[in-house]
Amino acid sequence: MTRILFFTLFVIAAALGLAWLADRPGTISIEWLGYQIETSAFVGVVAVALFVATLILIYSVLRYIWTRPAAVAAHMRQRKQKQGFDALSRGLVAIGVGDRAQAQRYAGVAQRTLPREPLTALLKAQTAQLKGDDAAARRSFEGMLDNQDTELLGVRGLFLEAKRAGDEAAALVLAQKAVDRNPKLAWGVSALFDLQAREGDWDQALNTLAIARQNGHVDSPTANRRRAVLLTAEARETEHSDPNKALILANEALRLAPSLVPAAEIAGRLLASKGEVRSASRQILRTWSLSPHPDLAVAYAFAKPGLSPKDRLKRVEYLAKQTPGDVEGAVAIAQAAVDARDWDRAREALNPYLEGAPSARICTLMARIEGGSGDKGREREWLARALRAPRDRAWIADGYISDRWLPVSPVTGLVDAFEWRAPADAIGRPDETLQIDEWTEPPRDASAMVRDNQEASASTERDQASPSGQKAEATAPPKDETVIEGTATEVAVTEPEKGPDDKRDAEGARTSTGESTAADLDTNEKNESVGSAGSRSSARDGSALSRDGGGAATQAAADGDRPSAILVPRRAPDDPGVAPDSEDESEVSLQRFRSAHIR
Repeated sequence: MTRILFFTLFVIAAALGLAWLADRPGTISIEWLGYQIETSAFVGVVAVALFVATLILIYSVLRYIWTRPAAVAAHMRQRKQKQGFDALSRGLVAIGVGDRAQAQRYAGVAQRTLPREPLTALLKAQTAQLKGDDAAARRSFEGMLDNQDTELLGVRGLFLEAKRAGDEAAALVLAQKAVDRNPKLAWGVSALFDLQAREGDWDQALNTLAIARQNGHVDSPTANRRRAVLLTAEARETEHSDPNKALILANEALRLAPSLVPAAEIAGRLLASKGEVRSASRQILRTWSLSPHPDLAVAYAFAKPGLSPKDRLKRVEYLAKQTPGDVEGAVAIAQAAVDARDWDRAREALNPYLEGAPSARICTLMARIEGGSGDKGREREWLARALRAPRDRAWIADGYISDRWLPVSPVTGLVDAFEWRAPADAIGRPDETLQIDEWTEPPRDASAMVRDNQEASASTERDQASPSGQKAEATAPPKDETVIEGTATEVAVTEPEKGPDDKRDAEGARTSTGESTAADLDTNEKNESVGSAGSRSSARDGSALSRDGGGAATQAAADGDRPSAILVPRRAPDDPGVAPDSEDESEVSLQRFRSAHIR
């Protein structure tokens, strides 16, 4: 528009100038080298203008001829670039849709037309990856390292190749290089942090977390939570070697994340070991009010050393009052009451949670309560329910279930991935890698296991040395009272026939040494004397059930006229049995209390 305006103004000015000259006639005379030229002023001006125009035209033609080869070369270059960029675009689209043939074709065109273009190297590397040629892909990415413009692109490509190959050491070096080159790269900082945390390098992970926070890769709440998790992990590792440092780290973690249960447990345990019972209790109470957890109940109950089971029950009751209506408080009270043999108090604590479908832990505790009260029938009933009860809450991350908190997910390597919640499925054990029998019986202390083994060996030697009649007398349960042990299967129990010959008892006693299982009795020997089954149960397990002569349910089956079905699990879930009065409670009470809560 501006050019048109100026051209119009120029034409108008020229017309006005020529009109002005036409109105004012004159003569122009020129003498040069003996020649004389005379003309009017109007014609002279027009001739000069035509001469200038001719010179300009000649200059333009000569310039066009002189610059034409360069223009042709530039045109060819531009055309080649257009072809190359078109190949890059089409090649990247082919990679996106997974067309290996087209991607390879366009990668070749791009390599010929745009050999120095960074996208060409990327297209070549990604085409090799699409073909599955990892070696060629790595060579392409390594070639990018020589160019400053493509160095970070090559580092990222090599990092992804190392991750795909499972070479975490190389991935760690490449991530560190990317962060050193440009800390503003979110992927480099995040990858470096995850790898350092997965390797357990807590100090370096904390430094990387600070870089991430400084460059805005994570917000402040997330950074504080991750820092607390890392500090807790480091405190756990240094708890035994440097308790003072571990306590400082745990306190710092609780300052950043007051609801972090592992940090509160560590801090409470270390403070209690130093004799600072009040500080330990206060720390545990604060976290318990935010996140009730069995580990906190254990730490609080045993924060003050030398307490009797009844005194620990009082402490746990005070702890549970801080979160009224929470099931963890009720379970903690029940467990402490069982430890103190206050069966009524334990039953009272669990009563609100017995309706519907109580969890496996509640069913197990009820079995222990009923067993301690002497009701063996109800005990077996609760044990059977425990095998099919909904699973209790556990530490879960990415589908992985753990009995203890971990700072990093073993599946994805993410920090702070574990959550305290119930598994998705309702039946089974917290750890899918273990069998049910392993879960249903909590770990016992070494001394107790040694005593059990010694007693079992002595019993076996006495049985082998004694006559068959004496062995039957020692192992057979009272007549008409039968306990059949199985693997949670239904076993038909029939009352033995009463014949005129009293030698039948002796034959039943001799049968106790047989090797038949409960399933064999059910299928092949339904009419065999049930005294042999009771004798076998008593000799093999020495359980409380056989010592009591089978319990109320078995007695009812023996007194009836028709066979009855009894569901008796092989072992009681989480039930080591009621300790005798002579047992030293100081040795095992902490272990029982801890195992019942952790599981």
